[in-house]
Amino acid sequence: MTTKTKKVRKAVLPVAGLGTRFLPATKAIPKEMLTVVDKPLIQYAVEECIASGIEHVIFVTGRHKNAIEDHFDLSPELESFLEQRGKADLARLVHDIGRGVQFSYTRQSEALGLGHAVLCAADLVGDEPFAVLLGDVIMEGAVPATRELVEIYEATGSGAIHVERVPRERVHLYGIVDAKPEKESRWGEKVLRITNLVEKPSAEKAPSNLGVTGRYVLPPEIFGYLAKTKPGTGGEIQLTDGLCRLAEDNKLLACIYDGKTHDAGDKLGFLQATVDFGLKDPKLGKAFRAYLQGLKL
Repeated sequence: MTTKTKKVRKAVLPVAGLGTRFLPATKAIPKEMLTVVDKPLIQYAVEECIASGIEHVIFVTGRHKNAIEDHFDLSPELESFLEQRGKADLARLVHDIGRGVQFSYTRQSEALGLGHAVLCAADLVGDEPFAVLLGDVIMEGAVPATRELVEIYEATGSGAIHVERVPRERVHLYGIVDAKPEKESRWGEKVLRITNLVEKPSAEKAPSNLGVTGRYVLPPEIFGYLAKTKPGTGGEIQLTDGLCRLAEDNKLLACIYDGKTHDAGDKLGFLQATVDFGLKDPKLGKAFRAYLQGLKL
């Protein structure tokens, strides 16, 4: 395997944000630890990493994020407590959280943007390709979203990001890609070659309606681009700027996601994800569906 197609072993999960849209709940609890049914948001992302063959998960944290580290650490006292009370199944459930993957943590001391957060992980990633997952986005599909991007990267040597079609009236909420069909792609029309990205354009200026979803697999060159990026609005370094440089170098692909994306980073999306996963829960789903059907709206 050449350097160009080195195996994707690591993933970066930026979790340093303050979660202000969920105040007061997030005053003392990390947004990523808010639960969708019975699982914290961040656990869905970690489970996707494991299902995608990732071996090393790197959290970029900030102050007051210790609960994330504790959640993925062993808890022998709790396991012993559960086993002593005949709850071996719960003890295994607790023990197996994050099993089979290595965790590392690094700090983003200031909220200087997603690009800066990714750059904070440069030393831990090293000269390897890596995935980036936004912890407040849950992606459901027949194939784990990150695995799909890993397969594209390892086959082509180009960075790959997931995009989805968004309504024109919502393009101003997304990073939007300008892309063209990828010649001789074994993925057909699903994979496009990105020529440019625009961060949150107006509907009139948007080059397409393909919005970035929050899943990326990137080559290590992105770190050099981000290190040279000048801070923009609010002194932030945006990941989009580094992605634009990759696109200029003809090294970035877009994969149109055909699964379901839950943007749980705002209250409505969080509620929608809770309902969807609650209905699919094998123990709660039937009773929850009956409850919803009985509501007088």
